[in-house]
Amino acid sequence: MNTHTRTTRTFGHSGRTLGAAAAGVMAAALLASGCGEAEKAVNKGGDTPCTEFVQQDGEKQRVTVRKFLEQEQSTTTEPSADTVDAAIVSIKLMCEAQANPETPIKQADLTGIFVPK
Repeated sequence: MNTHTRTTRTFGHSGRTLGAAAAGVMAAALLASGCGEAEKAVNKGGDTPCTEFVQQDGEKQRVTVRKFLEQEQSTTTEPSADTVDAAIVSIKLMCEAQANPETPIKQADLTGIFVPK
């Protein structure tokens, strides 16, 4: 029992320091990877401008479209992979043709090709 107390005193402070450092490394890894809940939290979903959407890599586009679909459906239920894939194709086509490249993806449609929004 006495040894445990000494161990706690000896390593207590460095254990907390290591724990804090590990937590910091994990948070930085999540942010650097651009995936998961951290990415979803900062992602604009349907408010993402077309110019930004077409420049995103495939994974970020998936996060953007998932969030957009959830916003449109007013739910937190994950849309199916097929729904997300179909939406990505449609949004890319609409965004690449918009008269105003800053149109949010939620407003990208056939009319926006001819009339800037």
